[in-house]
Amino acid sequence: MSNSKCLIAYYSRAGNNYVGGAIVNLPVGNTEVAAHIIQQLTDAALFKIETVKQYPADYYETTEVSKKELRQNFRPELSVHVDISEYEVIYLGYPNWWGTMPLAVFSFLEEYDFSGKTIVPFCTHEGSGLGRSESDIRRLCPAATVSRGLAIVGGSVRSAEEPIRKWLGLQCR
Repeated sequence: MSNSKCLIAYYSRAGNNYVGGAIVNLPVGNTEVAAHIIQQLTDAALFKIETVKQYPADYYETTEVSKKELRQNFRPELSVHVDISEYEVIYLGYPNWWGTMPLAVFSFLEEYDFSGKTIVPFCTHEGSGLGRSESDIRRLCPAATVSRGLAIVGGSVRSAEEPIRKWLGLQCR
């Protein structure tokens, strides 16, 4: 039975990704791996943020599209939705793209009212950490509490259970 007070909402990209200095094909995106580890440790509900229009399969093409979206302050249309009213804590996961979250995560944050909720960010990256994502979340959700986030190197996410466990602490019980 999932914990009714906590939701793990995440955006993740499988396929061609940059990992450890090389482009590799990931059957499951790194952020999704982290989301599932958090789910196993908390028994929280899972929600995958998905867009109507998919990014190109090629990693370099995706980076160009995402860079253009960022310059244009574009908001991708989401293809799935969730009722967040029953959740008190939202674990928000995403890869670091251009120093912040993918714009699909911006769309997600702007779609819902996070007043009185706690947002706990986690991201996967290959050297950029959380970038400015925490401040972007605070700007987009000023009536929410934004907890200290966790940055996980994507190439080591499959062995990150212990750091994730320590970071989780007692946030979701």
